[in-house]
Amino acid sequence: MAGRTPDAIWQPSPNFTARRDGLTPQLVVLHYTAMTSAEAALERLCDPEAEVSAHYLIGRDGTLWQLVEEDQRAWHAGAGQWCGQEDINSRSIGIELDNGGDHPFSEPQMRQLEDLLAGVMQRWAIPPEGVIGHSDMAPDRKFDPGARFDWARLARQGLARPGAEAGGGAGLMEPEMLDMVRFRAYARDIGYTAPVEDAALLRAVRLRYRPQGRGALCAADFAPLGQAELWG
Repeated sequence: MAGRTPDAIWQPSPNFTARRDGLTPQLVVLHYTAMTSAEAALERLCDPEAEVSAHYLIGRDGTLWQLVEEDQRAWHAGAGQWCGQEDINSRSIGIELDNGGDHPFSEPQMRQLEDLLAGVMQRWAIPPEGVIGHSDMAPDRKFDPGARFDWARLARQGLARPGAEAGGGAGLMEPEMLDMVRFRAYARDIGYTAPVEDAALLRAVRLRYRPQGRGALCAADFAPLGQAELWG
């Protein structure tokens, strides 16, 4: 299967191992670097003392680096869970985006990401539902790729799961149905299985589908969940 991407600058990181238990990529996890520049992020991701890495890094100008071959296990996800599965590092491709989380992602960067995602998803037969954020699988400790990331843009191209734009009947829900137990069950059905507090779960779902959301749980929070079916 795939190892290196021809269009990427090969910048090998020592921070990787073989995937465990014969696992192959089923997910793509998106991150932001939260560093001053792509070069600073690249240095850290290749520093053996840092013990972190990713398969790819995309700069704000669209430059693409590959640090770990796709069939190897990069160290990008850490503790977390998705669809009841742990060891996300062995199940995923990690992509770092040069962004601090507080400003929009550039057009060249997004175009490069779209091209990269299309290839990765095809090579490993990863469905749109398998493209997630770091905050999706670790809601209690991670926020990336953050509220400024354009998930709807990816969804329109079949590169991520659709959210509220796909419609849904949440607006017709009776007030007594808008409880956290039901919300947690719906979120679990689309993959949010990490054992976290209600507030962390609500924040993570909003970061992904409704970043403008504030305050108590409401019908709009259910809209992106209602169209989902458990995948894989």
